[in-house]
Amino acid sequence: MIIKTIADELNSLDYHGRGIIIGKSADGKKAVTAYFIMGRSENSRNRVFVEDGEGIRTQAFDPSKMVDPHLIIYAPVRVLGNKTIVTNGDQTDTIYELMDKQQTFEQALRTREFEDDAPNYTPRISGIIHIDNKDMSYAMSILKSAEGDGSSCQRYTYAYSNPLCGKAKFIHTYNGAGDPLPSFEGEPKTLELPDTDIDSLTKLIWENLNEDNKVSLFVRYIDIETGKYESRIVNKNK
Repeated sequence: MIIKTIADELNSLDYHGRGIIIGKSADGKKAVTAYFIMGRSENSRNRVFVEDGEGIRTQAFDPSKMVDPHLIIYAPVRVLGNKTIVTNGDQTDTIYELMDKQQTFEQALRTREFEDDAPNYTPRISGIIHIDNKDMSYAMSILKSAEGDGSSCQRYTYAYSNPLCGKAKFIHTYNGAGDPLPSFEGEPKTLELPDTDIDSLTKLIWENLNEDNKVSLFVRYIDIETGKYESRIVNKNK
């Protein structure tokens, strides 16, 4: 198994697209998650993260420049009881609403497919953290086209019980730039999660995202024993 540092992985590509990191802190006390967005077009870059209840949503930085809110404006993070949902699209709401009706994470995502942005067919990536009995488990999902063919959807779910301290999984939408953009392939990547506080981790991730393409970053630490959390938001647009 290849285990990379966050810095090495983020510097391996100029364009990861959107990415989700989930893991357990080195001391075993915190569930850690991060979500970032990158953009190449003016429309994609014209965004910021803002707080929305216990989660966040995207918002146009300059509303006059917003061309099409479709696939751009959504709630990346929502909280349902002891579950934290993190995704790259409006499937956050699908997961929240169907899990609230006692369906599972995987069942909820069976109702969705990749994004309708041909020819890229951007994958929908999702994660969920479950805090229970003073421990955490989590799952990740990717919905992607079959070898770039929009007539077929492939669904993969990865579940992690008793996750290792100081390790995280990372999934993102693209394997770099291209035309069309190449989708992420394989299992979520394993990253070292440094023994550090939320501000230092936020700085580490932000500083190692490509300067031209990064747009916004969200990081959250959740206390596994109490469920209390603290969050950070960084926006390139200020």
